[in-house]
Amino acid sequence: MRLPPLVSPVVALTPGERRRTARQSRLPQLGELGQRRLAAARVCVLGAGGLGAPALLYLAAAGVGTIGIVDDDVVEESNLQRQIVHGLADVGHPKVLSASRRIAELSPETTVIQHRVRLDRDNAVGILSGYDLVLDGTDNFETRYLADEICAVLGLPLVWAAVLQFTAQLSVFWADPPGGFDAVGVRLRDLFPRQPETGDAPSCAEAGVLGALCGQVGSIMAAEAVKLVTGTGDPLLGRVLVIDALSARQTELPLRPMTAPGTARGRVSRADVPPMTSAHPAPAAPLTHRLTASRLAERLDAKARGDDDFVVVDVREPEEHAESAIPGSRLVPLGTLLRAPSEVTLPRGVPLIVHCHRGSRAEQAARALSSAGFGDVVVLDGGIESWEKQS
Repeated sequence: MRLPPLVSPVVALTPGERRRTARQSRLPQLGELGQRRLAAARVCVLGAGGLGAPALLYLAAAGVGTIGIVDDDVVEESNLQRQIVHGLADVGHPKVLSASRRIAELSPETTVIQHRVRLDRDNAVGILSGYDLVLDGTDNFETRYLADEICAVLGLPLVWAAVLQFTAQLSVFWADPPGGFDAVGVRLRDLFPRQPETGDAPSCAEAGVLGALCGQVGSIMAAEAVKLVTGTGDPLLGRVLVIDALSARQTELPLRPMTAPGTARGRVSRADVPPMTSAHPAPAAPLTHRLTASRLAERLDAKARGDDDFVVVDVREPEEHAESAIPGSRLVPLGTLLRAPSEVTLPRGVPLIVHCHRGSRAEQAARALSSAGFGDVVVLDGGIESWEKQS
């Protein structure tokens, strides 16, 4: 299924970027426009280990403009068999530091943000909310399920993979993807409903892993990221790719969301996130205020009479806005807004009502606008879909 691009393109590539990515931008499915989208993209990689290492190299080589690395570990000699972003000289150094150095050598235009921390419930929202896309290359169940939960809350797509010995699995999770009824949201819990206990499965240190398989899987993760950023091809959303390196076979399994009574397929909110234990309090970031489509209609009527004043902000892509738009709405694509929220040309003394297709992009935009000093910001609940249903 085709999905719209995640980000709006930068105005132009630097001469160095054009030279370095020339072979990629010649692909008709990408072109210069796709390359400019990659330059605008902000991608966060969880873990600079076996999967994150090759993914980081190929994201940088692809021309991704901003890469975040979340890892609190240091390089060990036993890592080098598969964690190819590091070298012998890096042993004992933080992985985020050695990975950043290697990226700078490969793509000096790429901005690298080092998060030398372990992702947890206290920092996850603050870290991940600054990105368009997340790649999960972690090696423990707690962080994997946390990443799935927080990405669902923030409306971010999550490229996920797991590898052990000679086998691997890959998929794309996205709780509320754009693209209409063909894009049904799926999450990690649709694939594995119960979070395994520590020790339920052996680690790579215990069972071993083929280094070349990590490189293969990390490269596919980077390719999925490129497709999502540029709106190219069919991502692994709703599909699980299974790789058996011993037999050189790949199989594909369909993935559909589990449904619960009264729960819409593919939708997620903070209420859907599994309860936190007392040892792991819920993230402190507040949920943005929401407005129903019927209430917006009433306020639009009041505005026409001169009894209300506000601006409707559409954060979708121009092609989506051209197909359908709320009367009087102003288009500010999410990618443009997130690059410099404080510089967008929107009034500061007037309430803002933000919307997208369903709501996930609008949530990101509303948080960014609020952080940039725009006072009264609310999200249209259900986005343009709900507006069209009640109109």
